[in-house]
Amino acid sequence: MENAFDVGDRLKKLRISAGLSQRQLAVSADVPHGQISMIETNRSSPSVASLRKILGGMNMSMAEFFEPEAVSPGQVFFGPEDLTDLSSALPTDVGQLTLKQIGDARAHGLQILKERYEPGADTGETMLSHPAHEGGIVINGEVEVTVGTQSRILRAGDSYLFNSQHPHRFRNLSDKPAEVISACTPPYL
Repeated sequence: MENAFDVGDRLKKLRISAGLSQRQLAVSADVPHGQISMIETNRSSPSVASLRKILGGMNMSMAEFFEPEAVSPGQVFFGPEDLTDLSSALPTDVGQLTLKQIGDARAHGLQILKERYEPGADTGETMLSHPAHEGGIVINGEVEVTVGTQSRILRAGDSYLFNSQHPHRFRNLSDKPAEVISACTPPYL
């Protein structure tokens, strides 16, 4: 059986290799100093938004954090086994969320994800917000998408497109898994 990804240990190693103290990273990421310590010692699991904010303090994407080996820059075609799992250890507030990325998003300035939301999966009560634009289409199941004050349950065939600077949240309120294919530019994770 494969060992679970240790978010705290990985964060600590990257912070140290960047020559940053916990306090320096906290200031750079604009998060409380104690939050870095709690994550590094695995006493707290960061939300998607919190981890992204912390990694931004080191100018690192979530793809680089979870999958440090770079994808071949000339690779054009990808099988399911070639997708980068950005979520193997990514905590969510409720349920299980899987995010798999096609290729090297930074090199292309475009992030394409295959997202799977198990029943109860939620990107978190703290809504996401980042400088980008994103869109997607629900392939299976249903997902509640909230953007600013607008909220709608999207079913297979429904889609969305919005400015990612507007606070947003995704969650599966149903009892069946949901799948979404999405794109974001510039890459967020």
